[in-house]
Formats: sequence, structure tokens, C-alpha cells
Amino acid sequence: MTSIVPAQAVTGSVRTAEDGRAVGDGPGHDRAAPAPLAPQARLFPSLAAVYRAQLSRARVARIPLLFVATFQSVGIMVLMRGVVDGGSEARAVVAGSSVLVVAFVALNLLAQYFGQLRAGGGLDHYATLPVPPAAVVLGAAGAYASFTVPGTIVTAVAGSMLFGLPLTHLWVLVAVIPLSGAALSGLGAALGLLAPRQELATLLGQLGMSAALLLGVLPADRLPAPIDWARDLLPSTYGVEALSRSFDVHPDWAVVVLDLAVCAAVGVLSLAAATWAYRRAAVR
Repeated sequence: MTSIVPAQAVTGSVRTAEDGRAVGDGPGHDRAAPAPLAPQARLFPSLAAVYRAQLSRARVARIPLLFVATFQSVGIMVLMRGVVDGGSEARAVVAGSSVLVVAFVALNLLAQYFGQLRAGGGLDHYATLPVPPAAVVLGAAGAYASFTVPGTIVTAVAGSMLFGLPLTHLWVLVAVIPLSGAALSGLGAALGLLAPRQELATLLGQLGMSAALLLGVLPADRLPAPIDWARDLLPSTYGVEALSRSFDVHPDWAVVVLDLAVCAAVGVLSLAAATWAYRRAAVR
């Protein structure tokens, strides 16, 4: 009787995909080499995937908090309306309150999220994925910063109407929101990843938002000199300054662009620090 079993099955040999040579367990053959791991995913596709996942995950949970952030900022402007009539002080109040929405979500909530992720072992899940660490940080930061867009616009428009400021140059928010969001998101992510405990990450996020409230909303010329120096170190300060200058009848666009450039540079540094903190936390 003629056998229909291939000769390779009898000898235990197989053909490799690379060169077709027979290798196997039979006599005179070498053991097959292990298959190589899949290559790491590229940055931008990974970033887009993480961004979409974070956006869909946080959409339901963060919308009520965004409403709270917007209501809080509008309430602050209403309170300040009783002591500020107009001029540069009114511009500072409206600009600071608008960027405060970004600080509440991008700094405070992101610090809490990464603190919770680290405490609950969620970083181990991301560490097993073949995605660059920068994609995880940038994707989460971008998703949280995206939620601030409606609240920031509503706050800026409401403040302009409340204090009688012109709405002509509010298109500056197109640059202020993403640049301030990047700077504050990087800071929030770094605080959450570097904090040894989840409770400390929550505390640091609250302190950061409080600093954005006090140093951003209050007019700079009314602050003592040491506090004014601390204001220069806050990442959101330059976004506040750019938005505040845009309320002038004839803004000095060179200074506005300079403030936005500084805000962008601070954003790059803070996101780089957050990426380093993610690598550090993921291998511990």
C-alpha cells in the first residue's frame, strides 16, 4: 500500500519561510529558531489609537466635570465683576478664568488619572503593548485637553460680554487652547506618574489647579514680587497673557506670538518630562 503521509512528517522536518531549507527534530537537522517578535508600532498611528481610546473612555465620565469647570470659571468672573470694573484687570480676569478650565481638566484630572493608573497597575497593561511611551502620554494628554475646548470658549465669550470686552480677536483661542493644554497636560501627567501614592497625585493636581486659579485670574500688577516670579514659572501664564493682550483694540501681535511661542516651548518640555516619568514608572 502506498502511504499518503509526506516524507517530511516522518522525519519530523519542516520548511522555513525564509529559505525553504528543512529543519526539525529528525536526524541531521537543526532545531527551528524562535519566530521574531512583531516590530514596535509607529508613533503617529499609536498616538491616534490611544487618543481615540481615551476620548471614548472619558467622554461620559468627564462631561459632568467639564460642566463643573465651566460653571466654576464663570462664577469666579461674576464674583470678580464686583471689584473689577474694566481695563487691564478685566482682561486678566477673563483670560485667567478661560485658561482655568484647561487647568482643571488637563492638569488636575490628568494627574488624578495617571496616579490612579499607576496605583491600580494599569501601566503594566500599556507596558505590554508595542507602542512608544510618547504615544501613551500624548494620546491621553490630547484626549483630556480636547474636552476643554467647549468650556473655554463659553467662558471667554461669557466673560467678554460680562466685562464689555471685544469679541473680535477671540480666534486666538485656536492657539491658546492647544498650547496651554499641552503645557498643563504634560505637567499633570508628570505629577501623576511621579507621585508615589495615588492620594499624593490627587493632592498635587489640586494644588496645581489652585496655583492656576490664584496666579492666572488675579491681575499681575496686584501680586507681590515673589508671587509674581512664581507666576512666570506656571506653564499656563503665557497662554493667559496671550489671550489677555488679544482683548486690546489694537493688540501687539508680536508680543502675542512671543507669548504663544514660550507656551509652546514649555509644552514641549512638560510633555517630554511626562514621557520620561512614564518610562520611569512603567519599569518600576
